[in-house]
Amino acid sequence: MSTRTSRVLHRSLRETPPKAIGGEGVYLFAEDGRRIIDASGGAAVSCLGHQHPRVIAAMAKQASTLAYAHTAFFSSEPAEALAERLVGHEPGGLAYAYFVSGGSEAIEASIKLARQYFIERGEPQRQHFIARRQSYHGNTLGALAAGGNAWRRAPYAPLLSEAFSHVTPAFAYHEKRDGESDAQFVARLAAELEAEFQRLGPNTVAAFLAEPVVGATAGAVTAPDGYFKAMREICDRHGALLILDEVMSGMGRTGTTHAWEQEGIAPDIQAIAKGLGGGYQPIGAMLASGKIIDTIRSGSGAFQHGHTYLAHPLACAAALAVQDVIREDGLLDRVKERGRQLEQRLTERFGNHRHVGDIRGRGLFWAIELVADRATRTSFDPALKLNQKIKAEAFANGLGCYPGGGTVDGVRGDHVLLAPPYIASTEEIDLIVDKLGTAVDKVLRSVNH
Repeated sequence: MSTRTSRVLHRSLRETPPKAIGGEGVYLFAEDGRRIIDASGGAAVSCLGHQHPRVIAAMAKQASTLAYAHTAFFSSEPAEALAERLVGHEPGGLAYAYFVSGGSEAIEASIKLARQYFIERGEPQRQHFIARRQSYHGNTLGALAAGGNAWRRAPYAPLLSEAFSHVTPAFAYHEKRDGESDAQFVARLAAELEAEFQRLGPNTVAAFLAEPVVGATAGAVTAPDGYFKAMREICDRHGALLILDEVMSGMGRTGTTHAWEQEGIAPDIQAIAKGLGGGYQPIGAMLASGKIIDTIRSGSGAFQHGHTYLAHPLACAAALAVQDVIREDGLLDRVKERGRQLEQRLTERFGNHRHVGDIRGRGLFWAIELVADRATRTSFDPALKLNQKIKAEAFANGLGCYPGGGTVDGVRGDHVLLAPPYIASTEEIDLIVDKLGTAVDKVLRSVNH
């Protein structure tokens, strides 16, 4: 019989993580007495921190009334109210919400809706989707095929659909050529997307799928000005849809409710999740434009898809409370203010650091990229597992952050992602950067000697 410490299948099969036994504000409390500042909101999830009293109260009230009713039979008040809050004003033409249990499900629904839309329009040949390398769209097989995270894809490559192809990401730090302006970089990426449409056959492409700010795979990568306008124009010219994945970057994380608001465009379909419910319940959503839903309504009359926990009443109630707090407490303005502070503090601490090549992000969504050599942008040897060491050192010193490896190409590169709760104070932002700086320097000393 194997030795074990837990029957739970943890992410690491060789060690059991400490138990979290409570939380308050930006802190989580471990069973051994440690207080950990949650500087990444888990995986950019806990936008309101932990145990927010108004959210807990809303959940308790809903649980005492109705916990679950299957959507084949019923709707519920929380689902109707949450949909009205999100798309009642039809932002960017998005008019309907489909509530699921997380980001991967939201992406699966987005892909399937796009496909069904074209079938019902009489364009069944549209069966190709174009996404980007160094992206992440979820861990189910469909979402994994859409994503460009090489490490996550590798074991399952034989199972992944060939309906998905990938183009160069708008990752200026690594992809922009010497002497190339932002406008020239955007023009080159637009030409590449156009060429991919032509290679596949323009009338066979259903959608282009992208994260407005790339999350965990590459670390808070924003696109140059004009990039998303160029991508939108190409999709429109060829009659394809634009699907935006805001699972990590959306719902206020970048300082506006939707990250696309800062790009001057809107998607046809959008996936949201993490900041929607703030971790209080598992919930995600697909938001869809009126033209897509109207086409299906006048055709077959039903979206051919579904899950057991669609529009879960308790999850919808929790998410509605989270969105109420964000609006009533003016937290989007706070994200912008604290975001400027976080950018400034990261720049002060790491701007001249010999092993930090790039500091990037938007709102309360930032990352530093670690390099062995700043001049050449050379990454550290992946065998060092630098990002994992920084995570462990930071955690030992009371900081939860979200490091990642394979930043450049799925193998090389290390970054650390920060996504603090929107409620973080100025003092807590300072503390996060101080603790991260201490961890980075301590690990680099051990690696360099």
